[in-house]
This record gives sequence, structure tokens and C-alpha cells, in this order.
Amino acid sequence: MNQDDLKSLFDQQAAGYDAQWAKTQPVRDCLHLLVEAAFASLPSNATVLCVGVGTGAELGHLARKRPEWQFTAVDPSSGMLDVCRQRAEAEGFAERCRFHEGYVESLDSDHRFDAATCFLVSQFILDRVDRVCFFQEIFSRLMPGGVLASTDLASDVGSSEYDRLLRVWMNMMSASGVTQEGLDRMRRAYATDVGVIPPAAVASIIRESGFESVVPFFQAGLIHGWVSTRAGNAHD
Repeated sequence: MNQDDLKSLFDQQAAGYDAQWAKTQPVRDCLHLLVEAAFASLPSNATVLCVGVGTGAELGHLARKRPEWQFTAVDPSSGMLDVCRQRAEAEGFAERCRFHEGYVESLDSDHRFDAATCFLVSQFILDRVDRVCFFQEIFSRLMPGGVLASTDLASDVGSSEYDRLLRVWMNMMSASGVTQEGLDRMRRAYATDVGVIPPAAVASIIRESGFESVVPFFQAGLIHGWVSTRAGNAHD
């Protein structure tokens, strides 16, 4: 699926996206709790880049917990970004946010952030070189010592473990209200439109982009998460 098709798909899903995945909220709650812990050492006036922010779930969590932090929300989907903006306005933190419709590479290259989030985004980049370049764009916009928290669907799809894990994952999706037709589409997408690769391969891509200390810190079913650091410290 190319970028335009992917953008169009998320535009169509934006209005009902949070309701669609409401029953999987416990997974996100756990992730947000751990991200909050991963970012605990950031300064009180930290700036955070949210890449592929979607409807802004992680941004909202961090904004509520850290009332002095500033955020830049990036997403190519105008529909998703509108929902994110509405969340920020309704919850009273919109004045601390900048909303950028587009991609990381179209951001002002002079601005540097203390941290970044990137949840379930790089998995849609099927070419390995392009995926490395994607993380390099995030790397280049972090201050020395900046922290990245990222997640992707990841597994060794050729293994028997993947078959079993996929069954568990689909059972969860079914219990969350996804129809059989939706499950079938999901399986096809994982095979053709999503770069599901082993967790170690994702970590290698992040490391190749320049990040250090690429440490797995989260797993829920097929979702794996890593916390990593741009080398140096904030005074370099």
C-alpha cells in the first residue's frame, strides 16, 4: 500500500477510530504507563515529537501527566490530525501543541526535541532502507541524549510461534468486536501491506539509524516496543 492509499485509509477511519478500538484500551494503557516511566528523566519543560500521532492517545496521556511539556503532533492524515486537535482542545492542552500535517522530513529541521514517540508507524514501510531512513529522520530531530519510544507489529512470520501468536491476536481482535471479514482483511494486510519482521530485525533497523541502547521495554501480543537514545547528552 503506497503512502497516498494509506493516508486515505486513515482519513476514512479517523472519526470512528477510537470507538473501534475501545475494547483494546488496556493494551494502550499499559504502553502509556511504561512510556511515562521511560520519559521520567526528561526536563520539566521538555518538548516531545509525536510521529504518526493518529488520534493523539499517547499525546493526551503525556499532556495530562506533564502540564509543562510542549508537543508537536505529526501525521499525514488530516482526518486523524483533526481528531487529535479536537482531543487537545477538549482536554485543555491545545495551546501546548503544534499540529503538522505531513511527514517528519517536512518539519523544520532546526528544531530539536527532548523525546519522540512513534507507535505502529514504521511497520508500514516495507523497504528496509526506507525504514532506516525513516528512523534517521526522527534521530536528526532529537537533541543529543534524546529518547525515542517506538512500537511496531513484529514477529518471525515463518515460525510456528507466529502461527500460535497470530491465533491469540486474532482471538483478541474478535473479542474486541472485529468481524470475520475484518479479521480476514487483517491477515491479508499483515502478509502484504505491513512489514512484520522479527523483533531483533526492528531493533537492528533502529540501531542502524543511529540510536544507541535500543532496549525492548514492552510487548502485548504482536506489538513490541523499544526505548532508545540519541548518543550524547543535552549539553553537547
